[in-house]
Amino acid sequence: MTPIEYIKNPEQLDDLCRRIENAPWIAVDTEFLREKTYYPKFCLLQLATPEWVACVDPIALPDLSELFDAIYNPSVIKVFHSCRQDLEIFYQLTGKLPTPIFDTQIAAPLLGLQENTGYATLVSTFLNINLNKNHTRADWSYRPLSDDEIQYAADDVIHLCDIYQHMVKQLTELGRMDWLDADFAALENPEQYETSPENAWLRVKGKNKLTGKQLSIVQAISQWREAAAQNENRPKNWLLRDDLLFDFAKLQPETMEALSKIRGISERAVNCYGKELCALVKVAKTKPPIPMPEYTKNVFAKNQQQEAIIDILFALVRIRAEENLLNPTILGTRSDLDALLNGNDEECLLLRGWRFSMVGKELQQLLRGELQLKVEDGNLRFIG
Repeated sequence: MTPIEYIKNPEQLDDLCRRIENAPWIAVDTEFLREKTYYPKFCLLQLATPEWVACVDPIALPDLSELFDAIYNPSVIKVFHSCRQDLEIFYQLTGKLPTPIFDTQIAAPLLGLQENTGYATLVSTFLNINLNKNHTRADWSYRPLSDDEIQYAADDVIHLCDIYQHMVKQLTELGRMDWLDADFAALENPEQYETSPENAWLRVKGKNKLTGKQLSIVQAISQWREAAAQNENRPKNWLLRDDLLFDFAKLQPETMEALSKIRGISERAVNCYGKELCALVKVAKTKPPIPMPEYTKNVFAKNQQQEAIIDILFALVRIRAEENLLNPTILGTRSDLDALLNGNDEECLLLRGWRFSMVGKELQQLLRGELQLKVEDGNLRFIG
């Protein structure tokens, strides 16, 4: 078994950086805490190749600029599993993203696994190993870390190395390695890791039921909450819970007395932010709301004709899935087709990456009447 190096001094870090620069790829994982903060607290960085395994302590080594330079080398592929939160940490610390990227969760469906497959499932499927979950809820900021905790953290990248090699072999044999290029490129878009307070209201569930003053108030309070949470580095629900946004919209408090009567609002929120919140409500009531995205206006209750359209669209999905030896639900689901009909591009996997190339473009053509459905010799044919 490859020994685990625990990197906590600059001399060890220099040697690790040299090895990273000579590696064609590295497996990467992070441990962090976020329960009490807005931004993730970076606690441990795990790196591995088939030849070595290292756990880097960012608490003992506050200056990791040399390490980041080595990791960001564009000739070194960075292998993650479900990398968005890991990439958020890199982006928060450096303002850049480590590219190129290979994400095993994104690659999994091309090998017959379900969308958003968990890491434990990949380890079980490819390596026939059941992961130890003893330290899932560990406090990774506590020092010193135990030997068991270090082993637990290192196991993630040790297994990731093996899974990556299995995946590359199978994807290459199937001729599918380049199918993932667009999906991985999308992960490298910095906009995904920037949280703008101005757009915070777009992530509020149930907003499409609001109009006029109510929507304007939710937009204003959501923007304030996101900005305040960032400034204080506190979870935004510690400031105001999501359900309170709708209480503000309904009750529209403009005075401290009215605000304090909102059920569930904390005394701290009233005392610390009350005057500011009341002023926001007063101004928001006088302004028209930011228009809703188009897709939220087009959501329909499906009738028989619309159900029939989805059936035809799904027939095309089934045919293309069969041609490529995939389960149809991996290529696209009825929910994806619903999103396509509603114009909700953000929610439609069929319009992204390899799925768009395989069937998404044809689905759009079918909806525009540019493809025809025919039955020939007992088989369905889509003809352009």
